[in-house]
Amino acid sequence: MHDTPLITTLVFGIGAAFIFGALAQRIRVSPLVGYLLAGVIVGPATPGIAADPEIAAELAEIGVILLMFGVGLHFSIQDLLSVRRIAVPGAIGQIVIATAMGAALGWALGWTLEASLIFGLALSVASTVVLLRALQERRLMESAEGKIAVGWLVVEDLAMVLALVLIPALAGVEPPGATLSDHPEALEPIAGGVDNIWLIVAITIGKVAAFVALMLVVGRRAIPWLMHYVAHTGSRELFRLAVLALALGIAFAAAAIFDVSLALGAFFAGMVMSESPLSQRAAEESLPFRDAFAVLFFVSVGMLFEPQILVDAPLAVLATAAIIVVGKSAAAYAIVLAFGHSSRVGLTISASLAQVGEFSFILAGLGVSLAILPEEGRDLILAGAILSILVNPVLFIVLDRWKKQHEPAKAAPADAAATAPKPVERVGLSGHAVVVGYGRVGSFAGDSLVAADVPIAVVEDNPRIVADLEARQIPVVSGNGVLDDVMASANLGEANWLLVAIPESFEASRIVRHGRMVNPGLTIIARAHFDGEVTHLREQGADFVIMGEREIAKGMIEHVLDGARGSPSGEGVSPPGSSPAP
Repeated sequence: MHDTPLITTLVFGIGAAFIFGALAQRIRVSPLVGYLLAGVIVGPATPGIAADPEIAAELAEIGVILLMFGVGLHFSIQDLLSVRRIAVPGAIGQIVIATAMGAALGWALGWTLEASLIFGLALSVASTVVLLRALQERRLMESAEGKIAVGWLVVEDLAMVLALVLIPALAGVEPPGATLSDHPEALEPIAGGVDNIWLIVAITIGKVAAFVALMLVVGRRAIPWLMHYVAHTGSRELFRLAVLALALGIAFAAAAIFDVSLALGAFFAGMVMSESPLSQRAAEESLPFRDAFAVLFFVSVGMLFEPQILVDAPLAVLATAAIIVVGKSAAAYAIVLAFGHSSRVGLTISASLAQVGEFSFILAGLGVSLAILPEEGRDLILAGAILSILVNPVLFIVLDRWKKQHEPAKAAPADAAATAPKPVERVGLSGHAVVVGYGRVGSFAGDSLVAADVPIAVVEDNPRIVADLEARQIPVVSGNGVLDDVMASANLGEANWLLVAIPESFEASRIVRHGRMVNPGLTIIARAHFDGEVTHLREQGADFVIMGEREIAKGMIEHVLDGARGSPSGEGVSPPGSSPAP
């Protein structure tokens, strides 16, 4: 058999992740636990067939790129600017406090000051994948705390970009410690001393500013234009390739030319593409790739884990995990409260940041390669990362229970206004139709109902679509239809019809089931892509399930039969959205 490390890594990584993820789901544990365990099993630390950790890490980086690209598609410049007053000082303050705690632990372990500072810095930055997955699972991306968390993450990424540039430079200026004297060849002293450090800082900031300016000035025009051009070709395959090429290409160019992180470059690419009306379709097309490669991130983390550290330094491992889960979270909570936000926001941000990930591994690897950080420090960071990622879902479960008990009466007015769904006016909406999702399918159906004077209430989580509907004075609830309180705001109990027009079958089935429970007399119409989805949605309570491909085939057959019966060309009945052939 040929030596195929890439294929071996993909097969065993994804295969093991599926098996252990399914087992974790079966015993009601977060699938993340299964993915991490899969990484340990296929990693070099355990016997048997081993996947390549370096290849797995690169594949995981693709997952980070696509995930940040997807976040950018649902984020806008206004969203980023709206949270700058808390995200910028909050992230910087939390980085300083967490770095100090980590440095104190490193100093207590007998490391040099330089090693201790790098160790603390690695513990201060949260994982992009873990944070975003947690927010997405709880539909918090569009909430006030979700926007703060994403803004906080962007500031942390910028800080880490600067740190990765400065650490080698500072290593050449500072007097070498005990660990450096043994490896003088690892360092290349930089001429110019401290003055040159400030020059490096200025150049780095200038590159980041140049990249952002290029994306805002050129990208905002070129990227939407390109997406429209590709969409008009009518090729779904070409459109999907365009989305991936832009996400990966811009991220790579940002890193190669402007020294911006891949994740940050992808985020700005998505944010610029969000200016296009095709952004929702772009998000749908990239979703399967984001999910698959995001799983590989957790597998790659498990592959890096060295279990021996648990035996050699158990107390140091526990202290590292405590700094990440408790110390860093407490600092973030205090900062959020200090800026006048509610406990709800503070606890959500704290839980979101109570883990470390990809940037931590990069910093640890850099420190070891420069002979500044001992290998024990890297092992402690990896152990702390795995423990914090395992604990993170538990923190959110506890947070969810706390919210159910305390949230309704105690949310601060500003936070409540920002996070609560906008209620639909109930007057005049009895006997109306509730349309969930106002994309290509939902907007066609909804506009047709409006034209026919059928009252509708729309449930939509895309801020731009919500703003457009409000401008047209169409009742709309801003939020995800999976949430019960969102559907209650649409007055589902007094509606006559429920149109579930979203493409995600899992979410659609939950909405259908909830609609049937709330209003047994409701006529529920849903969309599907496959025969299995049709059966599942009917089992959940849908009265009618329309599969697009089947309806297209029916329309074609109807035109053929009309012609066979001798009907005049073009007079056959066309299915909705089609037009007679010229």
